[in-house]
Amino acid sequence: MYETDEDLDDLQRLIDDSFARASEHLCSIMTPQRRLSARELVAALPAPAVLTIASVTAHGDPRISAVDGHFLSGAWHFGTASASPKAVQLRARPATSAAYTPRDGFGVFCHGRALPLTGAALDRLDDHWQRIYRSPLAALGDVTCFRIQAHWLVGFEFARTEKADRGAE
Repeated sequence: MYETDEDLDDLQRLIDDSFARASEHLCSIMTPQRRLSARELVAALPAPAVLTIASVTAHGDPRISAVDGHFLSGAWHFGTASASPKAVQLRARPATSAAYTPRDGFGVFCHGRALPLTGAALDRLDDHWQRIYRSPLAALGDVTCFRIQAHWLVGFEFARTEKADRGAE
């Protein structure tokens, strides 16, 4: 976990605001007892996490693909080859959605903008990358790294409800 208290506070506000704007249908599935707090969400996410990313072609056709997602400072980060269709599409049309759904009954979903990383933000990701992969980002060749600036993000775990129900017995 690389989040500061400020990162966690910001993430919790985003989660709370997202649920406040969520559809009735989503709220009927992600009931309050199933919702992950910022702290729980961060603790539950592995590094890397197989993250599904959505992009849009120049003709408006949707595309999804998987990346190694890394949740750092309250936001998803990922890299891809600079010449890949995903990188080209996200640089031209940064609106994106992402989902981490490793198993039934658990998920993290977000909508926002994929922003290319530069400077200190890229250096921070490179430090993390080296801890995880034991190799610098530069070893991958020409890659573009992105951070998703989410304007909507929620997480849930059904097992939370089951644990609460067992505890009430």
